[in-house]
Amino acid sequence: MRFVVTSEWSRNLLLQTIVACYAVYVVLLWCTNALLYFSKMSLTPSSVVDHYLGNEALFTSPRSFQGLLEVSHFHLFAMGMLLLVLTHLMLFVPLSNRVKAWLIAAPFAAALLDEGAGWLVRFVHPGFAWLKIAGFLALQASLALLVVLSLWAVFVGAQKHYGGSPPVG
Repeated sequence: MRFVVTSEWSRNLLLQTIVACYAVYVVLLWCTNALLYFSKMSLTPSSVVDHYLGNEALFTSPRSFQGLLEVSHFHLFAMGMLLLVLTHLMLFVPLSNRVKAWLIAAPFAAALLDEGAGWLVRFVHPGFAWLKIAGFLALQASLALLVVLSLWAVFVGAQKHYGGSPPVG
């Protein structure tokens, strides 16, 4: 916190290096997340339904309870940690508290939607396939936005804001 209040955030090369390196990892995660998604499904509800409920014509089996549980177990922990760190950086972005609140809440909601929608498709109704697609797109968009804003704040935005100009938004 001291780095932000004293405006060292934008002048501390080690802190900038940490944020930049973290951003590289998140961008790689973002890319592999998209590649994994599109290797199994597309942005059509039928592909999502086929993935979770199986498709005899494609010789695929429905996702098992155990399989979904194992994936969710890991994803809930890993995504929680990722979002904890990434949204924590939003505290230092020179934006209004209202905008920051949305930037913090939206990625968590998108991640839960992305994870939970697969369960809904598999065990409740195939119509929830649209939620899976929306959750995936919302999560990808929110991760990209958080990375861009974090880099902007550490290299450009914080210098402007903490030098005396008001926050954006």
